[in-house]
Amino acid sequence: MLILISPAKTLDYQSDLPTDRYTQPELLDYSQQLIAVARKLSAPQISSLMHISDKLASLNETRFHEWQPDFTPQNARQAILAFKGDVYTGLQAEEFSDADFEFAQQHLRMLSGLYGVLRPLDLMQPYRLEMGIKLENPKGKDLYHFWGDTITEKLNQALEAQGDNIVINLASDEYYKSVKPKKLNAEIIKPVFLDEKNGKFKVISFYAKKARGLMSRYIIENRLTKPEQLTGFNTDGYFFDEATSSKNELVFKRHEQ
Repeated sequence: MLILISPAKTLDYQSDLPTDRYTQPELLDYSQQLIAVARKLSAPQISSLMHISDKLASLNETRFHEWQPDFTPQNARQAILAFKGDVYTGLQAEEFSDADFEFAQQHLRMLSGLYGVLRPLDLMQPYRLEMGIKLENPKGKDLYHFWGDTITEKLNQALEAQGDNIVINLASDEYYKSVKPKKLNAEIIKPVFLDEKNGKFKVISFYAKKARGLMSRYIIENRLTKPEQLTGFNTDGYFFDEATSSKNELVFKRHEQ
């Protein structure tokens, strides 16, 4: 079973690390190509491209220029501990045991605009490069063209290594679009999280993102390997709704708090 999640815009390079184990990203040659493109952008161009403030644009211009291909614990940190967004609030990787990290390293993958695919313990230098931005590059008009089949091929390698063919898609649409489902050697299961508001159940972005992290943690902590085991997820008040679920879409609901 391979879990897919999105990265986060918020990063943390200050907190204490619960593990000193690390690995190197597997697609750094591609990352270097993108860095070369990004370094040609001025701060105002970055601001316009990413729809961010001048201050954030200046920070990321600096990040692009300070980025270097030799990753060490001094200039980078493990991806699963560097990302700090709603998904990662639910995941709480800072509380993982060594065995949790070991299982996650085999079964969890983070999709990334700059790094393509990251394993939890892969070192990562700080960046901001969302998958959906229209960054022209030698391979096309955006990052989907740049990555092509590369991300899918890397996921297929991970599936082959564990002798499995199940992908749990907990990534956002923006990031999952970088995967080619027809070329993925897997059955794809998508958990959906609906929260009740004014008597109606719907996807509420903030809650859904956190729930994706909670589900990832549930799989890792319980060492789940079969999709039917996911239906036992009941963290934070969510419950499996069999009536609205299908084989490839598992619906979880939560009543208004």
